[in-house]
Amino acid sequence: MAMNCRAEHRTLYAAIDGEVDHHRARELLAELDRQLDLQLPRSVTLDLGGVSFMDSSGIAILLRARQRVSALGGALRVVHVPEQAAKVLRAAGVDKLMDLE
Repeated sequence: MAMNCRAEHRTLYAAIDGEVDHHRARELLAELDRQLDLQLPRSVTLDLGGVSFMDSSGIAILLRARQRVSALGGALRVVHVPEQAAKVLRAAGVDKLMDLE
């Protein structure tokens, strides 16, 4: 699976593996939406440690996650951001909207 999720006490942890590109973005967004609807978390941690490549589709995924979690009154953390993905996200200014750890 492209996204491995676990939830406990309204906290969702989602680890994304592989390439995050336009070919996989729809699948990742659908799974993220499904998990958010199912868990209704107050806190979400997206772990990008397994991401081998990210294009601008990754920006859409993070912005969507931030929007959905915020609507639930929660907070989003993005952790283990690989250098290549960090470059894409910084170039788009995503690091100004959320912390990238």
